[in-house]
Amino acid sequence: MDFEFSEDENRFLREVDQFLKDNHDPQVMDVTRENMAQVCDTPERRAFMKKLAARGWLGITWPKACGGQDGEGFYEYLLNEKLSSVGAPQIGKGVGIIGKTLIRVGSEKLKQEFLPKILDANVEFAVGYSEPSAGSDSAAMRLKAERQGDGWVLNGQKVFTTSAHFADWYWVGARTDPDAPKHHGISLFLIPMNDPGLTIHPMYTMGNERTNAVFFDNVFVHDDYRVGELNKGFQYIAEALDIERFTMFTFSPIRGRLELLCDHVKNTTRDGKPLREDPVIRQRIAQLATECEVARVLGVKFVDAALNSSKTPTAEASEYKLYATELSRRIADATMDIVGPGAQLALGTADGPLKGRSESCYTYTVIDTIGGGSSEVQKNIIATRKLGLPRNF
Repeated sequence: MDFEFSEDENRFLREVDQFLKDNHDPQVMDVTRENMAQVCDTPERRAFMKKLAARGWLGITWPKACGGQDGEGFYEYLLNEKLSSVGAPQIGKGVGIIGKTLIRVGSEKLKQEFLPKILDANVEFAVGYSEPSAGSDSAAMRLKAERQGDGWVLNGQKVFTTSAHFADWYWVGARTDPDAPKHHGISLFLIPMNDPGLTIHPMYTMGNERTNAVFFDNVFVHDDYRVGELNKGFQYIAEALDIERFTMFTFSPIRGRLELLCDHVKNTTRDGKPLREDPVIRQRIAQLATECEVARVLGVKFVDAALNSSKTPTAEASEYKLYATELSRRIADATMDIVGPGAQLALGTADGPLKGRSESCYTYTVIDTIGGGSSEVQKNIIATRKLGLPRNF
């Protein structure tokens, strides 16, 4: 495959660059929020997404019958990379996880209600998979959904629902058949976040970003808001997670962290000697730069595989997610080592090295190796689904 961009792809990149220049806003674009920059948790960020929608950039790969453009996924990839490079919100889980799942398996009622709102950036979603006993293992979820009349009553708890405190709708997995095997008996539901049976409690990460615990107390959901076939929710979740593992962890912020470290090394002296002349530091930077190119190519490889397959390439998604997030962590580790004791100063410390970015990058990148499925989960997926190795249970 060709890893270089075509003339049309470069033209699109220039168009996006000009759009970002024309709409520059520090309240919207903040690279210091690392991968959390993708969320639309303020009015300014929602307004920015409406501008993206007006350009037709939220439905590039959707079928024309659903309001999209039937375009190539590579342009969606290029758009997300450009947005993440400046810390702007990305096209999001509404377009990807929710929208593409509804297009594939949703009822006509759900398509008509939600797809136009997604394309117009008029709705934000929270995703509820993780639970206290089911983090990276979504199949272990225990949120109970019991049949009642023409709907379902949900009781239990979700954790690490990042968008719960500002989203409009909750995309939730719940166990509808407690007697079914672990990977079966789960169904997907859409629930309004203002339902009186939902209680939201903040949970702050080590990166000081808010996520949430959500408690369900007799939350009633009409069966019309069940997504797809009954008890097949885990299959839908697994396919959507492949998209999430790629789109949540774009390459541009990783490259940005390395460029930040390189700038520090170029312009800093220690004991009267430039850091850039230290052979140990030079070797470490060269190694990370090489690994960055590997991560970029793995991302392009995933997009190419997705374009040439009727199904999302699971193993390639896990390969990229594992390599990219572990590389990001290695860059953060190197930054802490090379910058020295000053690297521990908090983000925003004006007279600190890198203005505190090394500390914030370190805490964020630890989280990245867990979100969307931990590194251990990705290794298991690659081992069993690509290498054909036996499961260890």
